[in-house]
Parts: sequence; C-alpha cells; structure tokens
Amino acid sequence: MWQTVKAAIPLMREQGGGSIVNTSSLASTSGGNQMAYEVSKAAVNRLTTSVAQSNARHGIRCNALMMGFMDTPMAVAGIARATGRPEAEVRAQRDAQVPLRGKMGSGWDTAYAALFLASDESGFITGAILPIDGGMGL
Repeated sequence: MWQTVKAAIPLMREQGGGSIVNTSSLASTSGGNQMAYEVSKAAVNRLTTSVAQSNARHGIRCNALMMGFMDTPMAVAGIARATGRPEAEVRAQRDAQVPLRGKMGSGWDTAYAALFLASDESGFITGAILPIDGGMGL
C-alpha cells in the first residue's frame, strides 16, 4: 500500500489533487487472534492519516475504509473450510454478531463507501477512517 501511495502522490501533486482510498479492517482496532493481520491494518490506518496530513496542502485527500464482517466467499467459505463447519453455520454466527439488522455487510456496502470517498462529494473529508461495520466497532 505504501508503494502505491508513494507512486501516486507525485502525479496527484502535479495535477493539483486527488483522492486515495485505502482498505483497512475493524481488526485494526479490535480483534484478538490474528496479530499480523491486526497490526498490518492498524498500520494502514496510520499510513492513511499521515498521508492525509502531509498532503492536504496539495489538494490530496487520503481516507480508509474499515470493514467489519462482510458476507464474502473468502470470509464465509474460507472460515468454513478452516474450521470444518458448514458455511450456513459460519454465516449465521457472523450475522448474529452484527448490531445493524443482524446481518453482515456486502461488497456493495464497501463499494458505495469507496465511491463516496473517491468522489468530489467528499471533497472536504481527509484522514477519515470510515467504519463500514454495521455498528460492530461500537
């Protein structure tokens, strides 16, 4: 992620601005069993705020999406395979942990948030770590 940002910033400065949207995870602030993943996502959060702060004067915005449980094949099927449990059981257990409507988010929830942060409609937002988590981080 750092290499991508490092490559994009000179062009964005030359053109007078731009928007960077990084991908983080709720695991960056809460978790417990995936130390390397959690620490790497916490680093994404700090990278985001640092890039935002040091490039705001150039019109470059940098924000991150911090996803909670998403109903994706990688998450649900991957956990099911790793634990030997049926996908339906894994999905139900994960859904039950989400406060908002008792359901995980979808790829669309992430995509719409990314689209907003990349768009001019969020032109005065920089350094935000936006939770896309159905209230799980509360």
